Formats: sequence, structure tokens, C-alpha cells
Amino acid sequence: MPYTTIISTEEMVAHLDDPNWAVIDCRFSLQDTEQGRRAYREAHIVGALYAHLDEDLSGALEPGKTSRHPLPTMDEFEQTLSQWGISDETQVVVYDDWGGAIAARLWWMLRWMGHEAVAVLDGGWPSWKGEERPVRGGEERREPAKFTARPRPELLADAEEVAGSIASGNLLIVDARAPERYYGQNETNDPVAGHIPSAVNHFYANNLHEGRFLPPEDLKRLYGPLIGARPSQQVVFYCGSGVTATHNALAMLYAGIGEARVYPGSWSEWITNPERPVAKDKE
Repeated sequence: MPYTTIISTEEMVAHLDDPNWAVIDCRFSLQDTEQGRRAYREAHIVGALYAHLDEDLSGALEPGKTSRHPLPTMDEFEQTLSQWGISDETQVVVYDDWGGAIAARLWWMLRWMGHEAVAVLDGGWPSWKGEERPVRGGEERREPAKFTARPRPELLADAEEVAGSIASGNLLIVDARAPERYYGQNETNDPVAGHIPSAVNHFYANNLHEGRFLPPEDLKRLYGPLIGARPSQQVVFYCGSGVTATHNALAMLYAGIGEARVYPGSWSEWITNPERPVAKDKE
């Protein structure tokens, strides 16, 4: 059975030499966008390739139209995955040093492409290094492979659908950012502060304890009151630019609740249209 949500370091280390497994290092800093690549070159999990959030996991920016991290086209991403040596049969493991906040973006993008054999390394780089698992420096490469996209558009929500739900209430919109950003009190990344009206807040970091995901039963207790009786497909997560929202989608699936949706444009796309409403007080 493939790993589809979370994988432990113990499970991962047993497959380091498996050519049908691909490991992707997603370390990244918003404050220093080359920090992750430098850290990767210094030391990474043996065999791991590097994925840059801006270059590999995002498409072309269109100021005033797109989010800060718009999705690449499916054709573009299909080519990237093929170049990384990921085929339709490859088990992918992704990791970072931020509790999975960046790695979850790649996890979700692969599911969006129809590839379910992808898991986030629990504890990420800090756990791997702390346990003295095999590492090395420099660059890695894999032989190119043929990846075939099997699109899953049902995993996405767009701004129009989210806007329509404000009045109808047919979707539960959940903001994954820190509470102070949700309330518009400490916005450091985007020119407009606040949140989408009707959205509730669930900070993605609440999915973690000491850098690891909470057990599924604890996540279920965490998300249960938030979601209630809604089907998972009526839950839409967003964040600042479509990155940490995927962490909540991962946590929900790991908890066994179901597969939620993501609004990839998120807050940084929402505010490009001044006609879209903004809220700052608790709903």
C-alpha cells in the first residue's frame, strides 16, 4: 500500500535505496528565498532532490491578478515531475524544516495532478538530522521519467465560488493563517489586512506538537467542532498564498475525516480585486 499522508522517519529510512521512491526537499524561507537551497546543498536526506517554492511549485506571477504563489499549469508541473524522475508508479516523500508547511504544498499539488502515492515526512529535516539518519551534501539527480497528469479539479475552489459562498453559506471557508493575520492585526506579507467574510480561523500550526503532526484521533477532535456534519468537499482552506492551507487539507485527510478543497489563490489573490469584501472582526 502506498503512503498517502504522513510517513515516519523509521518507515522512510528503510526505502532510501529503493529506485521507485523519490525524496524531495522543500525547505524554504519567505524572508530569504535562497536559504533553503543553500541548506540543501550543505546537507540533505540521501538521494533527495530540491524543490524551490517560487521556481518549481509556483507559476508565473501576474501582479494585480495572481496570488504570491500561483499554481503552475498542469503541463508545466507535469514536465517538472518528469524531470525529477517521478513516474506514475513512484512513491514520493516530501519534507521541509517548517513542520511540513511547505512540503504540504507539494503533497497537495501531486494529489491535484492525480498522484496519491505521496507523503510528508513527519518531523521533517529536524527529526531526520536529530536522529542521525543518512545525509549528504551537494546536488542529486534522478533519471527522467514519464509522469502523466490525471487532473483532479474538484480539489480546487476559485475566488468566484468562494465569493458566492459568503451569502449562501454552502461552503465552510477556513483561514489557515495565524489568528493575528486573520484578524488583520499584524499583516506583514500582503498590502491589505483582514480575512474573507464568513471565514473561520484554524491556524495550521495547531496541527502540530513539537514539529510533528498530532495523532489522527487528536486531529479528529480538533477538526470535528470546526466542520460539524459538513461533507469534506464543502470545506475550503485558504491562507496567504495557497501554501499553508494545504497543511490543513493534509491534517484533515490524515485524521480520516476526508479530502477538503483548497482555494490556491488565497488571500493575496482575493485582495487584487477591490470589489471583494474584507472583514477584520470575528464572524
